[in-house]
Amino acid sequence: MPAYRDDHSAEITAALGALPSGSAVSVVATRLLDLFTSGSIAPGTRLPPERQLAASLEVGRSAVREALAALEILGVVDVRPGSGTYLRGSVSELLPQTLRWGVLIGERSTAELLELRSGLEIYVARLAAERLTEKQLVTLGQQVERMRASVDDLATFVKADLAFHHELASSAGNSVLLDQLQVVRSLLRIWVDRALENEDDARAALEEHDAVYRALLARDPDAAASAMATHMTTASARLSAPHA
Repeated sequence: MPAYRDDHSAEITAALGALPSGSAVSVVATRLLDLFTSGSIAPGTRLPPERQLAASLEVGRSAVREALAALEILGVVDVRPGSGTYLRGSVSELLPQTLRWGVLIGERSTAELLELRSGLEIYVARLAAERLTEKQLVTLGQQVERMRASVDDLATFVKADLAFHHELASSAGNSVLLDQLQVVRSLLRIWVDRALENEDDARAALEEHDAVYRALLARDPDAAASAMATHMTTASARLSAPHA
């Protein structure tokens, strides 16, 4: 990997310049992505520290941190604890331009992504009720029980929640649909960890997942789609709600 040098750091931060008005995290992510895809930064380059990027962009360090987290999820940068943040690949290997809009993580884009995710998840539930195997049913049931056992451990609960939805998407038997859902979930991941703030939220989410699971057990596509629609309504409300 190229060594981190102060002169190269100055070159990167100078290229970024001060930000225009707007959502700080959104604009930081967009400006960084534009810079990385310009070809002026070599693959493997270590980026300047958060504090230096924040000073150059005239935003708080938290905005830089969240923007880098989003870009890491999308595969643009590699964050190595204790070492730094590195640009992962060449321009051709970075995020396709067709997905560039997804990194605009402002309020409007978030709402639109939530709508897209809801529609995909509801359709997935309908297909899965008709196509899933007994083994997949067992796996889904295990994730529901994992959620039930971890309502007081939100980190574990969120992992079981994500595993349930991934298994459900796989059960639909449509690889294109699965790929689309994975992209949308990745783009929303920056909010997912904030969605459940207390045990009451977890218990409500558990009941919603259990309703979907019971409809799947009954092999009832209409009931599965309806239960998932209910879950998506409340899940989207939790994801889009203001957080401290």
